[in-house]
This record gives sequence, structure tokens and C-alpha cells, in this order.
Amino acid sequence: MQILPYGSWPSPVDAALTAAHDGRPEFAGFVGDEVWWTAPRPAEGGRRALVRRAADGGESVLPAPWNVRSRVIEYGGRPWDGALRDGEPLLVFAHFADQRLYAYEPGGEPRPLTPVSPIGGGLRWAEPQVLLERGEVWCVLEEFTGEGASDVRRVLAAVPLDGSAAEDRGAVRELTGERHRFVTGPRLSPDGRQAAWLAWDHPRMPWDGTELLTAEITADGRLGTPRTVAGGSDESIAQVDWAADGSLLYASDRSGWWNLYRDGRPLCPREEEFAGPLWKLGQRWFAPLECGLIAVLHGRGAAALGILDPETGEIADVPGPWTEFEPTLAVRGDRVVTVAAGPHRAHEVVELDTRTGHTRVIGAAHRDAVDPAYHPRPLARTFTGPDGREVHAQVYPPRHPECAAPEGELPPYVVWAHGGPTSRSPLVLDLEIAYFTSRGIGVAKVDYGGSTGYGRAYRSRLREQWGVVDVEDCAAVALALAEEGSADRARLAIRGGSAGGWTTAASLTGTDVYACGTILYPVLDLTGWGSGETHDFESRYLETLVGPIDQVPERYAERSPATHADRLTAPFLLLQGLDDVICPPAQCERFLARLAGRKVPHAYLTFEGEGHGFRRAATLVRALEAELSLYAQVFGLDVAGDLPTLELET
Repeated sequence: MQILPYGSWPSPVDAALTAAHDGRPEFAGFVGDEVWWTAPRPAEGGRRALVRRAADGGESVLPAPWNVRSRVIEYGGRPWDGALRDGEPLLVFAHFADQRLYAYEPGGEPRPLTPVSPIGGGLRWAEPQVLLERGEVWCVLEEFTGEGASDVRRVLAAVPLDGSAAEDRGAVRELTGERHRFVTGPRLSPDGRQAAWLAWDHPRMPWDGTELLTAEITADGRLGTPRTVAGGSDESIAQVDWAADGSLLYASDRSGWWNLYRDGRPLCPREEEFAGPLWKLGQRWFAPLECGLIAVLHGRGAAALGILDPETGEIADVPGPWTEFEPTLAVRGDRVVTVAAGPHRAHEVVELDTRTGHTRVIGAAHRDAVDPAYHPRPLARTFTGPDGREVHAQVYPPRHPECAAPEGELPPYVVWAHGGPTSRSPLVLDLEIAYFTSRGIGVAKVDYGGSTGYGRAYRSRLREQWGVVDVEDCAAVALALAEEGSADRARLAIRGGSAGGWTTAASLTGTDVYACGTILYPVLDLTGWGSGETHDFESRYLETLVGPIDQVPERYAERSPATHADRLTAPFLLLQGLDDVICPPAQCERFLARLAGRKVPHAYLTFEGEGHGFRRAATLVRALEAELSLYAQVFGLDVAGDLPTLELET
């Protein structure tokens, strides 16, 4: 063992390696017996490829420049669907660059199905369902009616498969009116006579309250008058589907936990989550099988994959090395496919045979990019926050197979605040964490009050308390690590992106806990963000996180880091995508303008072609190396290797 100070350990986990493994498979599904999914391609401009795993085990990819990704509600949703036509796959997908729907048959070229609109954000589509018998694709249509971010309407629509709508908006049939601001894609009953979908309206977010709607499907393929069968302003229904016998299944949090219901009756009442926050249309936490059983994701914090018997309420969990399962369940016959990961495995496409209980990896198989001895070993912990409240976190101590620190030295730690904020931190192998821990820098990921996975009451702690509870909970974890002797109190940092960027900035301007921080594509000025600077989906989010702006305008100013730039003394790194429409660059520019003359060491790096969340390999490398350089300068670390120096302005 080499005895070297924390932060100076040599590591094979460099920024380029980390960037190459960024992202995960998403939106797995069946086309006949074949499994398809979308996969990240950081080295190809950050596009998402459509990947096919054929029945013979082969794999092929829709080539560049095709980017299978929807922009509906900006966070997107399921961007593709497929069916067998004359024994061959027919795929329909949304292309990111123009947001048109395309039809694709392997061996041919994609052909457009929908037109381009010059108005505002144009026409966007999500959750396509290929209905060969009708010659249509049923989906969610998001249509901009003006240049403003909120000049938009959303309806269920039917797009002809023959391409007749490729240049003709009038050829798209609208299946519903504009009764609701937001809708999910329709799920059709087994007999094809009914459709079910979710809807909600401002100022609610889907985890606040949604309605479950059903409607008869007429002989000519139209939807009858919708009726609300469940949900409301204080009940969040996250997913709906039909069982093979025609009963209606849905996940509702009416009990305080997202549990599963069949025709209004609970199937397995537990203080566990059987669903989560609907950030992307088409997420699936449960999937009914033809035999009557139901594949479910469930648990507190991390979700397990299990098979639920709706008659007994019993769940048989799937064994294996995975501790996190993504809400992308797909079923065919006795087969269940999803995306899974664990503390020692990155995300991979996994298939379960429900007859035998056997699981296997069928795509994006994890391969150790470095010796696993350099991987962190996370600890799931619960800390005590203000007023004795529980704060859940994951702690990743420094780890290196050949290095140890001098006796008595405590390691620097970086607190990670997740985005959302209605979200949580997954407990999975992440080389971005290993980039720090293998060099001797600890990481603590905090599921502060407001996070999902722990019931509605935990989620509601952040109600009108954003900028308070999240900041307090992150500080409680950081200080507890220092007090117990796990972290160096003088070398604590905080970092986060999006809502986590807000928490980071609010922590740096409102506490003296941290020596520095990394702020990625953040919210910094609530008044500006809540008055038209963001997109439609989250444009009223602050009413629950902070309060209605017309009732508490002073709270918007008081909570904003931009208001308190004069309090900031800790060095910081600010990272921003110039194409970000969710947290636009104006937020950073306003913050920096108010900081002018304060002589606080900082750097502001912007990236062309990047939106909300970085996807390109070059961006990921630059951002990660800049972050490490910040910590090296502030903490006095002698980082091994050739690390570019981040120039800090004052």
C-alpha cells in the first residue's frame, strides 16, 4: 500500500472513460419476440440510438444521425413503438432534431409520418402505439400555438401510417379535446373497445394529483365522452393499464404510498412505493401478464422487481445482483424485460422468464471498465436532520486497492444534491462517483425531504419549503459525517444539477458548511424562473415548492440565491448548456451580474449544443475535469496525472 494524501491517489478512472459510460438504456419493449430499446451514444453527439436484439442474439442499431428522443414536456417520453407487419418489424419513432414521427423498416430508410410546424416549438409526439388494424399510430400530440413556452396544447391523436400526414397537419385525427393541459398516451383494453389514460392541469404536477380517464372506442375509431374513474387534485395516479381479463389496473398514492389497485380495490397494500414521479410519459412501474400475474417494481427507496399474484397479494421478488430497476417494464407471454443496475453493475437490459424464475442479461451487458477494486462501496444510511426528522442518504467513502491516507488525515467529501427535486438518488455503479472516490474524495448523495421512494409524507416535506428543507438536510448529512470523523470539516463541498443546482447555490449563499461548490444548469432566481423563463410543464411547479407567487412574492426573492449573491464567499464552478430551455442561461447570467465586484473565485463554463443535462462526451470530460480542478485548488490536493487547471476568476 502506498501512503498518499486523500485526493492525490492515482486512478485509472479518468474523465474520458467516465464520459464513455455515461447514460443508460431506456424504453425497452417488444416487437414480436424481439427486444428493442434506446441507448446513449455520448461519442456521437449525445444522440440516443434505437437498438435491436434479435431472437438469434444479434444486435443492430439505427445509424447516426437518427436520434430517437421526444421533447414532449421537454423531458420527453417513450419515443418509439413497433409491430410485426407481414412478419417483419415496423418501427415508429420520434427524431429529436425535427420532432417528426418516422416509420422505419430495417433495411430501408426512415420515412416521415408527421409534418413540421413553423410555430413556436412545433409539433411533438410521445408514446406512439402502432395499430396496424387501424392503419394508424395513436399517441400524445403536443402542439405549439405561439412563440411562448406556454402557448401549447396537448391532445391524444391518431397519425396515419401511410404517410398522408407527412406534409398535412389536417390528416392527423385528434382523439380528444383540450379538456386537460397534460395527458399520457392511451392504453387500449384487450378487446379494443376502451381506452384509459391520465390527465392533469396546472398548477399540479403529476405527483400532486392526476385523473384517470376512460372512454369507449367507437366502431369508426373515435373516442367517446371521457369519464373520470379515479384520482383528483390530491391523489396521484402514476400509471394505468388493463389486465388480460379487462379489469383496470392503476397505481395510486391515496393511501400515502403509491400502491396498486384493480377496479378501485387495493391488490397489495403496503407502506412501499409501487410507482414513482411521472417525469417522462410512458414510464411503466407495473405490467400485467397474460396469465393474470403482474410484474411490479416496489420498495422503499430502491425498487425491486417482483411478480405479484393479484388474488393473494403475494409478491415473489426476482433474485440477482440488481438493486435498482427502471420504470420501463415490458412483457410478452411469460417474459418480462426491464433495465436494471446495482452498486457493482451499471445499467443493463434484463429479461425474466416468469415460468422458471430465471433472469439473464440480454443487452448493454455490464463489463468492468477498470478493476472493480476501484469501484466505490456505497453505504445506505439514515441521518438525523433538524427536529429529529430522518434524512436518507448514500455514502461513498474513498476507496483504492493500493493507496491509503496518512494516519489521522480525514478525507474531503462532496455532498451531491439530486435534481427534480421530486426524485431520488439511485444506488448504482456510477463511474462519475468512482472518478472521485478512487482519488480519495468521498461522496454523499442525499435524498433530502421532498425525495421520492419514501411515501407521500416524506415527499410533502418540501411543500413550500424548497430552499429550506433541502438545504438543511444536505447540511445535516455533511456535518454528521464530519462530527463522526468520516469527513474533514474544513474540506466539505456540495454539487448538484437542475434542482440540485438550486440546492447547491442556496447552500453556498445560505450556510457556511461548504468550502466550495459545483453548480450545474441551475435555478437561481425564482421570480424570473416562475414568471415565464422556463417551459410549460414546470411553469407552475413553484406554487407547491415555494407558494403562489401572487401571494408570497417576497418569499420568491428571499429564497433565491441570486438575491443573496452578496453573501457568497466560497469558490464555485458554474456549468451551463446554452440550449437549455428548462433552466436557461439567463439564470446564471443574472446571478453572475449580481456577484460582480465581490471578488469571489469562480468559473463559468458554457457549452453550445447542450441542453438540460449534458450528453456529449467532450462536454462531460470538460465538466468533470473542471470540477476536480476546483476541489484540488480549494482543498489543496496534489492530484495525480495531467489535470487541466480550471482558471478561477475573481
